[in-house]
Amino acid sequence: MHLSESEGIEKKTFVVTGGLGFVGSALCLELVRRGAHQVRSLDLRPESPWSDDLRRNGVSCIQGDISKKQDVENALQGADCVFHLASYGMSGKEMLQYGRIDEVNINGTCHILDSCLEKGVSRLVYVSTYNVVFGGQEITNGNEALPYFPIDDHVDSYSRSKSIAEQLVLKSNGRPFKKKKGKLYSCAIRPAAIYGPGEERHLPRIIKLAKLGLLLFKIGETNAKSDWVYVDNLVLGLLLASMGLLDDIPGRTGQPVAAGQPYFISDGYPVNSFEFLRPLLKSLDYDVPKSSLPVPKALILGKIFWVFYSFLYPWLSRKWLPQPLILPAEVYKVGVSHYFSFLKAKEELGYRPMVSPQKGMQETITYWKERKRRELDGPTLLTWILVVIGMTILFCAAYMPAYGPVPLFRAINLFVFRSIRTVRVVFLVSMALHLGEAVYAWQLARKCDPANARGWFWQTFVLGFFSLRCLLKRA
Repeated sequence: MHLSESEGIEKKTFVVTGGLGFVGSALCLELVRRGAHQVRSLDLRPESPWSDDLRRNGVSCIQGDISKKQDVENALQGADCVFHLASYGMSGKEMLQYGRIDEVNINGTCHILDSCLEKGVSRLVYVSTYNVVFGGQEITNGNEALPYFPIDDHVDSYSRSKSIAEQLVLKSNGRPFKKKKGKLYSCAIRPAAIYGPGEERHLPRIIKLAKLGLLLFKIGETNAKSDWVYVDNLVLGLLLASMGLLDDIPGRTGQPVAAGQPYFISDGYPVNSFEFLRPLLKSLDYDVPKSSLPVPKALILGKIFWVFYSFLYPWLSRKWLPQPLILPAEVYKVGVSHYFSFLKAKEELGYRPMVSPQKGMQETITYWKERKRRELDGPTLLTWILVVIGMTILFCAAYMPAYGPVPLFRAINLFVFRSIRTVRVVFLVSMALHLGEAVYAWQLARKCDPANARGWFWQTFVLGFFSLRCLLKRA
């Protein structure tokens, strides 16, 4: 397919669901750059890190919920093409909200399809996932001929719901409009793991774990490979897919080339996930895990976390429930080889990655190094644990009555410090130093890292409260 870069874009109206997200915002800006008449972002969020930039470039940011049909109908009025990116439950705590996952990913997609047919929108590009064909089995250079992974065998609700939604989208291809002549043409894009400056799903969580010292091991064999896709390459694939749905190309008969078709989109360089992340982690001075954990053992660990979080979720608010370290679906993603060819997208859409993985990673590293420069790194979790244990032993030796392990703690401290008075002085001085460090970090965070200031405040408050109690006890 050889078309100009603005074919089917100039003077057209586009709707991007999830348009305030990482990929959605990049797509909106590229549509504007290529001469779209109007670009609308439909997103549940009123603001995002990219919303100001979108508005400056003329993108209409509409706050709405795709699980509410009226919101969808209002946004799609007069649109020529819809890019459906909005989804829910991909990773982290969202994976536990099963009802919301189906509500957004399945019901929301149904609302998009119904509104396209009602409003006469001729093109729909659905952003799916390679998980519609992958469920833990090894796939080497797979293609679009692979069958869907059995719905009931998916280990997470996100993959199951996306598979159902993709099949609905592709089966709706060619359906006639309800109120005027014409048909809806639809296709699905199955992107690899997405990366780039500002990516908000995978990399922040990985880097946070590395910062805390919780990237303890690799999962699977070193020859386990998967695909990644740089954000600009994915945006290019989406735009080419929309052009592949045009039914008014001179000299072309029959239905559009992309109508009813799925396409894998990636950088075309399958690589082990931990090796892919190595340059990024090294550039930020974080440790790369050296030891490996076989997939079967990692699955056991993932299932333990899954049960733990499933139990805690009803009792704790989403705000206070921490991110899970590892879940079964994530074990398969990093520990089992699964990569796909984009030959079909190349032959039918003319897709070729325009940004190499090396350049894409360098851009990502530059972004994260600048971001780290503006943030404060706290101690690793291991440091926290050692400090808490050490201070607890000191406190017990200095003040607690001789019950349980306290005599042992006291004997160890007396061997080192020779007297209870010295033990108490050491404890109070240590507590004062920790409190002073916390106050300093809190004040520094308020100036240069407001996002983390609250965490430092609570650390300061807890240490201060504990110190006061110890001083009162001493008095």
